Amino acid sequence: MNLAPIAFFAYKRPEHTKQSLESLAQNEGAESSELFIFCDAPKKPEDEEAVTQVREVVRSKQWCGQVHIIEREQNLGLANSIIQGVTELCSKYGKVIVLEDDLILSPFFLEYMNKALELYEKESKVIQVSGYIFPVKLTSDNDAIFLPFTTSWGWATWQRAWQHFDPEMNGYKQIKANKKQKYKFDLNGSFNYFNMLESQIAGKIDSWAIRWYLSTFMLDGLTLFPNKSLVANIGFDGSGTHCGDSSSFDGEMTQDKILSMPKSLKLNDKEVNIVFKYLRSLNRHPSLLQRIKNKLVRF
Repeated sequence: MNLAPIAFFAYKRPEHTKQSLESLAQNEGAESSELFIFCDAPKKPEDEEAVTQVREVVRSKQWCGQVHIIEREQNLGLANSIIQGVTELCSKYGKVIVLEDDLILSPFFLEYMNKALELYEKESKVIQVSGYIFPVKLTSDNDAIFLPFTTSWGWATWQRAWQHFDPEMNGYKQIKANKKQKYKFDLNGSFNYFNMLESQIAGKIDSWAIRWYLSTFMLDGLTLFPNKSLVANIGFDGSGTHCGDSSSFDGEMTQDKILSMPKSLKLNDKEVNIVFKYLRSLNRHPSLLQRIKNKLVRF
């Protein structure tokens, strides 16, 4: 199998970075994978010590078969850092697996990602592979399902898909002018992604993730999700920018392999409704919902 390169984005959380890289190193296939660690530069003088500690962590071990460390000299911010890194690796390798410094991975995360990238490589409707799934109980016959939106917590894509990434958000006006499109963009009213998009338009946030979702939405694209999460997010501890202070809302991370993936590219309405129902339930917990939105957008 032609293994995908791994892009890992780190900033100023050395302990999170260490835990995340340790979990990556324990993955089957890590010893044969090529890892690119992008370390952003400090935005403020008070961030310099933590940034230095992160750079010491990433240099401390041979986390994968090959490790390349890119230490930025100027602060790019997470959005620009991810956009640049993903663009560079997709252009060179045709695909990429993307991680951030607050994600803990199942030992079978890489195996699942690489198998899915190979299986759906020529399926233009499949835009992304996700390693994370919300804490829902799914009943699919396969170990993975398709959903009509993207994710930012451990994912992968191909150059054929990423080439459609539209940082200028040209689809915004079309959605705003069409109530049905807006309803669909908000996952049938389950989650207010359009509000995030308008915040991006207004310059209130700087998010690669909402722009990526819009880009894939305009293509009517699908994302493959595992039935049980292969990723846990440990960033709800107040340590990250705009993350808030909360315990993770992730369900239990599976320790099982993803053995079967759907052959049909059609959405399973039953499974989609289960996920949408969970997302609607978050509206009953405003403070948690806002923290989740902040994490999904990733400033």
